[in-house]
Amino acid sequence: MPLVHSRRPISATIHLAALRHNLALAKSKAPQSKVMAVIKANGYGHGLLRVAEGLRAAEGFAILSLDEALALRQAGFQQTLLLLEGLFFVHEAMLAAQYELTPVVHNFQQLEMLENAALLKPLEVFLKLNTGMNRLGFVADDFAKAYERLSQCRNVAGITLMTHFATADDALGVAAPLALFRLMTAGLSQPKSLANSAALLRYPETHADWVRPGIMLYGATPVSGIPAASFGLKPAMSLTSEIIAVQNLEVGESVGYGMRFTAAQKTRVGVVACGYADGYPRHAPSGTAIAVAGKMTHTLGRVSMDMLFADLSGITQADIGSPVELWGEQVPVDAVAEASGTVGYELLCALADRVRVKAI
Repeated sequence: MPLVHSRRPISATIHLAALRHNLALAKSKAPQSKVMAVIKANGYGHGLLRVAEGLRAAEGFAILSLDEALALRQAGFQQTLLLLEGLFFVHEAMLAAQYELTPVVHNFQQLEMLENAALLKPLEVFLKLNTGMNRLGFVADDFAKAYERLSQCRNVAGITLMTHFATADDALGVAAPLALFRLMTAGLSQPKSLANSAALLRYPETHADWVRPGIMLYGATPVSGIPAASFGLKPAMSLTSEIIAVQNLEVGESVGYGMRFTAAQKTRVGVVACGYADGYPRHAPSGTAIAVAGKMTHTLGRVSMDMLFADLSGITQADIGSPVELWGEQVPVDAVAEASGTVGYELLCALADRVRVKAI
């Protein structure tokens, strides 16, 4: 049977120019720092290699898995590749040496693995201090010991000191964790890496030798309540579809599962080819922003697996085939996320495999 390509209208467009713009903005905010662009989770849902191409001017890429690292190396990317969760097995350390990968070391088991491994050549590593996130990293009482052992390890060529801020994006800021980091690294001349997107944009004192922007590179906000556009960021993904049916509701008629929207007046409803199986949040309520035929409007009723509903009131030109933007240049992904009680990160990363993706 011949392969048939679906003509379902939903698609995602990745804007490489927006990625380049956002990277240039990061560099302008931290001109003395190298950029470790965070492209884990399949480039935050944008596609690992697509994103790497758009962010080619970054000095490094931060990822999670060896698979991602090897894909980047095989595609010809020579940047520093930082494995954010480090190494799990000895054979990974051997591959890291072969492909010149840079693991984070955040526990004594990883440190011991490096001490005992037989590697082709020593590795550059990032040594992580836990400054309050309590996720990964050596606590303050163990940090000096870990540093001393790594500095004497024959399999370690160089050490960069790092931490990750838990509250750079809210009112608590970075003062306390930054003070702890400075205390624990006082007198150490090694390169340092602290700033995520929020710290990069809000706290210049955290920039150091490497900054690690993530969500800002994709044009979504790293700070809740502050629109991405106010930072000068541009959305790197547009999720678009079309109206595939139109329903005219009389007063008292409802639409969708659970009859979550009932018309209080005559209402023209557009059925959009997009649902939660495409990555749109099922819990997005009536009133979530959406654009139809270039006009801002809102959703109605409950999102279903393959479809959702848009209010066409006042958009007289809208009909079957009219273009719909779920998020992108008109509808910020953060607006959809906020209405849905989540963050832009989740929506971008949740883009489903069945959605056609193209880069321009």
